[in-house]
Amino acid sequence: MKKAITHILAGREKKITAEETVRQPLPHKDFRFANPFIVLHHMGPQVIEPGQTLRIHPHPHRGFSPYTIMLQGEGYHKDNAGNDKIIKAGGVQWMFAGKGIMHSEGPTEQLLKNGGVMELIQLWINAPAAKKWDEPFYQAATADELPIVLQGDGLDFKLASGNYEDQTGPIENFSPVISIVGTVAAGKQVDFKAEPGYWTLLYIIRGSVIVNDEAVSQYNLIVFDKENEDITVIAAEDSQVLFLSAEPIEEPVAAKDNFVMNTAEEVDQAIADYHNGVFGTLNY
Repeated sequence: MKKAITHILAGREKKITAEETVRQPLPHKDFRFANPFIVLHHMGPQVIEPGQTLRIHPHPHRGFSPYTIMLQGEGYHKDNAGNDKIIKAGGVQWMFAGKGIMHSEGPTEQLLKNGGVMELIQLWINAPAAKKWDEPFYQAATADELPIVLQGDGLDFKLASGNYEDQTGPIENFSPVISIVGTVAAGKQVDFKAEPGYWTLLYIIRGSVIVNDEAVSQYNLIVFDKENEDITVIAAEDSQVLFLSAEPIEEPVAAKDNFVMNTAEEVDQAIADYHNGVFGTLNY
């Protein structure tokens, strides 16, 4: 049976640094979290002029995983656990912050030198309380390493994480998180299956679609009821979408600044730990 739509959340502009603005449909004033999905940021498409300087300076995280899906261009990642990587268009990266990490991210030196277009989605994926104090880790996959799913005329979809259609995405998590990104040509249809009981979201990256008989335009995030499993998407024009589905984490959420914990006291402790040097340093 078709899943009911409970919310359609518009991505509103949010300034995250002095230079960087993103669209943020989650969290939203009408809907806070779909735990483990805490934040969805859509950056770009952003035209980078040759010789421009642009990056997000070193900053701390604890208790969750920033998960980046690179749509256009290329970006770097550096952290004080020793990871120094580049993610290119079509690739993904997942940094589990765990008990605490410092990292920096932004366009690569090559992209800044030559100019180009950069576009990405970053999700904040919560970790269960029992894992929040584990050691940080980093994982990434190129576009070629993502298995193809939902094959059909006018469809081009890849599985980044979780299990779907007897395929397994390369990005791993503590609890099941399914993430599929791809395009559907104008007039074509794609049918998603969601696990009943899971949180299920669909973000319209570009274009406009009809989702279970309701028209939805780009930069909107659809939240579905947890019951039933069928989602039908028909493209009114060439479109790109991100499908997300995950087993709920039934725990309290306290999210503030760069930290996602279970209580306000734990967030306050994280902030104090950062100012007291517990997270270490990253000189970049």
